Amino acid sequence: MKIKGTGSAHPSLTLTNDMLAEFLDTSDEWIVSRTGIKQRQIMSDENLKDLAISAAKNALEDAGTDARDIDFIICSNVVNEYVTPSLSCLVHKGIDASCPCVDINAACSGFLYALQIAEAYQKAGMAKNILIVCAEEPTRMVDWNDRRTCVLFGDGAGAVVVTEGDDLKAIKVTNTSKTDVLYEQRCLEPTPFISKEEQNIPLQMKGQEVFKSAVSSSIKDITDVATEAGVALEEIDWFILHQANLRIVEGVCKLLRQDLSKFPHNVEFYGNTSSASIPMLLDEMNKRGDLKDGDKLVFSAFGAGFTTGACLIEWSAKK
Repeated sequence: MKIKGTGSAHPSLTLTNDMLAEFLDTSDEWIVSRTGIKQRQIMSDENLKDLAISAAKNALEDAGTDARDIDFIICSNVVNEYVTPSLSCLVHKGIDASCPCVDINAACSGFLYALQIAEAYQKAGMAKNILIVCAEEPTRMVDWNDRRTCVLFGDGAGAVVVTEGDDLKAIKVTNTSKTDVLYEQRCLEPTPFISKEEQNIPLQMKGQEVFKSAVSSSIKDITDVATEAGVALEEIDWFILHQANLRIVEGVCKLLRQDLSKFPHNVEFYGNTSSASIPMLLDEMNKRGDLKDGDKLVFSAFGAGFTTGACLIEWSAKK
């Protein structure tokens, strides 16, 4: 596999920490000291499907690929306004594609899971050009009276076009069942026969446990894929982690004994955008010209489930 093109899209509304302090018992200092987040882009008059379509079109343009040449679409999404049709079907229509498509929900690790699925389809000879779209609106999952959760998240979409190649050197995904650490529940439509008690529960998070699991899983996953690829940590040019919390990024960096300059981040401007965070940051780095031919990139993510994933890619600058 090789990544042929990247794209992203963001909502127009910028929500700063000072704006949050107008209706929450919080402050810019409180949020920044604990998370590193200064602001985030959140949904106002947009629809997630439109952001997903924009990110997909931007990735296709960067790849120089027509939508009709895409053989498969994988969309990573936790929640959106549509239950059915799937978000991937809506993207399919929006870009005028002519291939099969599917949604996955691996929470914040969705991009890594999608990459592994894409690699499997390519190896099986079932697809050559695959579009991966990660579009998320976690700000619609939280209680906006709960300062422990609502300050953490932002909305957005990131996408990549992958094609056949030899850039993916190692990949792994895992799951450790910790369903009570990070979750949200929703009531379904009632029927005359439901007798059990049901309730809507906004996103619940055991912050310290998430922090510890995120750091430990990232270190193990990164070490495993580097070992599998036969690459020393010192040879890796960029460690591109899920942008959940700047303190997690710093913790992983410290324990891996690497230079912080190798850990790019934009969580301070976008917050936690779930599975969209890695492809959004990758697109930012790509468009800025940070990525050079032959650069070794590690992606690492962790999310509710508790899902994790990591991969090591050698970047090809020439499309």
